[in-house]
Amino acid sequence: MKITNVEALKKIAIDVRKDIIEAVYSAKSGHPGGALSCADILTVLYFNQMNIDENKPNDPNRDRLVLSKGHSAPALYSVLAEKGYFDKELLKTFRKIGSDLQGHPDMKKVLGVDMTTGSLGQGLSAAVGMAIASKIDSAGCRVYCIVGDGEIEEGQIWEALTAASKNKLDNLCVILDNNNLQIDGEIEKVGGMNNLTEKFISFGFNVITVDGHNLDNLIDAFTSAKQTKGKPTIIIAKTVKGKGVSFMENQAGWHGKAPNEEEYNRAIEELNSFIVKN
Repeated sequence: MKITNVEALKKIAIDVRKDIIEAVYSAKSGHPGGALSCADILTVLYFNQMNIDENKPNDPNRDRLVLSKGHSAPALYSVLAEKGYFDKELLKTFRKIGSDLQGHPDMKKVLGVDMTTGSLGQGLSAAVGMAIASKIDSAGCRVYCIVGDGEIEEGQIWEALTAASKNKLDNLCVILDNNNLQIDGEIEKVGGMNNLTEKFISFGFNVITVDGHNLDNLIDAFTSAKQTKGKPTIIIAKTVKGKGVSFMENQAGWHGKAPNEEEYNRAIEELNSFIVKN
């Protein structure tokens, strides 16, 4: 069921953030920073935009989502659990031995995961292949791919962008989680990735820049992408790493670190307070 009420979507996004903290805390490891930064994007996609049905998870004509930045799996798992693909209690098994919810998503083990990812740079190539297949089969499904701004330093990303443009994949929407931080620090200081809009335009993409935490703006951006014909779209979503948890926000150190008990309690309290105030 498509949710159009933005306030309801905001509530879901906060619940997703609480699930992320719960999963990473239970595992005592994981990547909360980048998971929190893309929580709003995934919430809008799964609850407002994508043609999917949790009761028909293998529908061949469903839309697809590729989380190319696979280390942000806690966000994807949390959205899938909130959507009803599996019981939320499973989030507490994240990264544990024998659990299907491993540190990177596995399409053979987790219902609702469309592509196994983890090796950065490769997910977009898979998404391009899916979009081409949809065109060939006249399936009509759209393909969404979330990439990280540290990830786009990988050369394979730009090869995939070239292929998407050449094949006029207007059924492909790439979302750049542009939180400006990667494991070693600020993007520009580590890889020097700047002038992104000009780069993507030169590769033949329709480029939309948006506040990645404003749900109304995200909905408008995805709607505009659907209306764009003859070329693929990339949405540059300006986000905050660790969004929603004050002491994690804009801190590269929270790229791959789990909260201790005190930090866990503080994070959940902050997120609960946000729900009450909003």
